[in-house]
This record gives sequence, C-alpha cells and structure tokens, in this order.
Amino acid sequence: MRLSNSLTQNIQQAYGIFPIGKSFDLICRDLLLGKTRAWLLGINGMCKTEVLQQIFSDLQDPLFAPQETIGDLERYVSSKIGYIQTELCADWDKIVSAVLCGPCALFVDGFSEAVLLDTRSYPARSIAEPDTERVTAGSRDGFVETMLFNANLIRRRIRDPKLTFAVRSIGYESHTDVAAAYIDGYVDEALLKALFSKLETLRVTSLTMGAKSLEELLVPKRWYHPLPSIQQTQRPDVACSYLMEGNLLLIVDNSPSVLILPSTIFQFTQSPEDYYKSPVVGSYSRLLRFFCIFISLFLLPVFLLLGRFYPALADSLALFPLTRNDPGSLFLYVLFAELALDLFQYSAAHSPSSYSGSLSIVGGLILSDVAIDLHWVSHEVMFYAAATMLSSLALSSVAFSEGIRCYRLFLLLLTGLFGLWGFLAGSVLILCSLLTTPSFGGKSYFWPLFPFNGRALATLLFRRPTYRAQPSNVWKRERRKQGAAS
Repeated sequence: MRLSNSLTQNIQQAYGIFPIGKSFDLICRDLLLGKTRAWLLGINGMCKTEVLQQIFSDLQDPLFAPQETIGDLERYVSSKIGYIQTELCADWDKIVSAVLCGPCALFVDGFSEAVLLDTRSYPARSIAEPDTERVTAGSRDGFVETMLFNANLIRRRIRDPKLTFAVRSIGYESHTDVAAAYIDGYVDEALLKALFSKLETLRVTSLTMGAKSLEELLVPKRWYHPLPSIQQTQRPDVACSYLMEGNLLLIVDNSPSVLILPSTIFQFTQSPEDYYKSPVVGSYSRLLRFFCIFISLFLLPVFLLLGRFYPALADSLALFPLTRNDPGSLFLYVLFAELALDLFQYSAAHSPSSYSGSLSIVGGLILSDVAIDLHWVSHEVMFYAAATMLSSLALSSVAFSEGIRCYRLFLLLLTGLFGLWGFLAGSVLILCSLLTTPSFGGKSYFWPLFPFNGRALATLLFRRPTYRAQPSNVWKRERRKQGAAS
C-alpha cells in the first residue's frame, strides 16, 4: 500500500497501524518546515535524540532553510538534510518495518513519500570475551547482540573489498535481520545459492531463540540426532578463519552467536587455543581432545559392563577393582553418579559467577562423601564418573559435549539392562545415528573422512604451522604483487 499526498490521511493510517497513544514507547511530533506541515513518527529509546534535535533545528532555522514551502521533496532532502543515512520511501510496509527497526519516519504534507532518518541507537552490552570459548592467549573480544557491531568486528580483521554482508529478513512478526557473510571468490556459489533459496522459503513467525532457532530451521533433525549440525561461535577470530577458508557465516540480529556453514563433525573438536600455542603443543592438545571423545562416551559403559557382568575378568585385569562384591547394584551406582554429576554441572553453569565455582566444588565433595557413606555409590564409580565428566569438559564445543552425554546415557541403559549384547547394540545404534546426522547443503557430516581427503584430514588432526596452513593461492597472489611492484 502506497502513501497518500494528504498528511492527514497518512497520520490516520499510522494511527490505524501503530498503537499510538496506547504504547508509551511510540513518539510522534507535529512540525512546521516553513509553512509546510510535517509529522514525525519513531520509537523512543531507539532514536538518537540529539541527532534529531540538530536536524530539525536546522530545518526550522530561517537562515538555513529560508523557503516557506517545499516544492520538491527529493531536492529538499538532498540540499537541507545533511544526515547520511536518509532515504525516501513510498511503501507503507517498508515504512512500518523501518520504524519498528529503529529509524524515524518524517511525513510531509503534499507528498506521497516519507523521509526515513536512520538515527537508531540500540541498547548494547560491551564487547567482552565469551565465557564458553575462553583462551589463555589471543584476542579478548567477542560477538554481541547487535548485528552491526558483529559485522564491524569481522570487517576489522578482514579488510577485503570482496567481503559481503547480504541481509535477509526472517519471520512474519519478528522481521529478524539475518546477514550472510562471505568472501566473493572464496565461497562455494552453489552453497550460497542454496542458502538464499532456503532463507526465502522459510515459513516462521519469529526467530524466538535467535541463532539456535535459525539452525533448527535450516537443518531439521530427528530426535535421535543429538549432535549439532551447524557450528556456532562467539569469537570473531574463529569466524574470520572460517571465512578465509571459504565458509559462510550467518549473523542473526539479537544473538551473540554466529553460524558457520557448512559444518562437519571435526569442526566441533577444534579450539582456537591450539593456534595460540606452538604447533607441537597445539597438535598434542588436539589429539588429546579427540581421545577425550572416546573416554567420555565409553569409559563408564565399559566399567559398568565389566563390573556387573564380568567381575572375574575385571579382577584379573586389575582395571576395575570393586570394593563391594555386589555387581547387581552397580547399575544403580553408575546411574546415580552420572545424574548427580550432571546436576552439579548444570547448577554451576546457571548459578551466579560469584559462587558457582565454590558451589560445584564443595557440593560435589559433600555429596560424594555422603553418598559413599550411605552406600549409594562406591569410590570406583565416583572416580570413573569424575574422569568421564573431565573428559566431557575438555571438549571445546558445549553442544557437542551434551550430544555425547546423551549417547552415553543411552549406552549405559542398554549395557545395564542387557549386558554385552546391549553394549554392542547401543554402539551400533550410536554409529548409525552419527552416520545419518544431516548437515546443510547436502555436505558430508564426516568430511574429510568421507569422502576421504587425506591432506585435509591431517590438517584437522594436527596443528600445522601458519606458513603451511595458508592456501596456496594466497602466496601466489602475494608473489604476483611483488613481481608487479618490482
């Protein structure tokens, strides 16, 4: 629907669309620009008041704007409004969407176009290092909930003119801005086209949980796929490294997490900490993290299998010496320890930071000591459960670690109920779940293991020096520049 030439009709239309007078944050103002009537509409708190005051102070100054009437609105805006982010719009849908996003709309009598003044100023928190991706060295900044700030953090690191941020609006009611960041010439064009096609066909009212909601919309999964299909990061250095490798980034407004497309299972085992250490130390940390995946998944189930169903074998191997000769209750011991440690992990994560550390440590010591005295659990069970939890915490991705925990609980239940056959069946079902985990764009979730790429797999398993990790075309481009300069 287009605007009318009559200011009175446009004001009436605005009153029919917006709850003006009912919602306290909607502001409107009658103005006179010379002898021409005008009307301003905006949202309080999203507009920079001092900028608007300066703009209209100049427009109402007879020395600056001596004309009494406005004959050409486009010429008037070009000559009298020096603010950069200004445009004319004649569509009511675009005006409503713009006002709800923060810009103000100035309606002028006699013209079927409104002047949009983008003086928005979102409330935002300061840029700080994300708690879930801390490193001992490196940058201390992280993404925030404002999309423009996040784009600036990326642009600051990659000053390439081909770096592009393509914006789409998602959600019938929320109209959430989603920016696809990519470097032209590096990105897979087929993947980029598939992403834009998917975003345009999404049917959703709002992205309630920001980046997480968009992830579930892009890659629908079944309940038996607990592992994440799309990697998220809150670190700009990690996001930029994937951009330089040809990946896509999805920046969702009001969300501090950035989605990385496409994603494979090996990406969830990477950590920026590896690249802030020497190649040898980084490779050791990475291999240890891979080993922790298997410890987190199989240590408790194997302990339960040998301790309950094969106690003689466990004693002969001296791997799991049980102080209590009651294999039947071992299943309950293991379940209690697993759930208790998960409870402490969640309580520490959601407690105020001032006492979350002391709460988890003191509570864990008290609970384990009392549980052992009450014969609810044994020393061996608590030890292997604690080793399992430490292995889970060593994984860099929280979402990946929680998916492994779901697999472990499933394997514990089958092992405790059916013994060796339950353990084997559970392992096969977990493998099937892993192999069928979907990823975006039809890419293989297990690349470069399948389809096999030995060079890429070695790069993922071992931390390579920077001069060897750079793409070959980077060095060739630099050599061409040096040759042209000489």
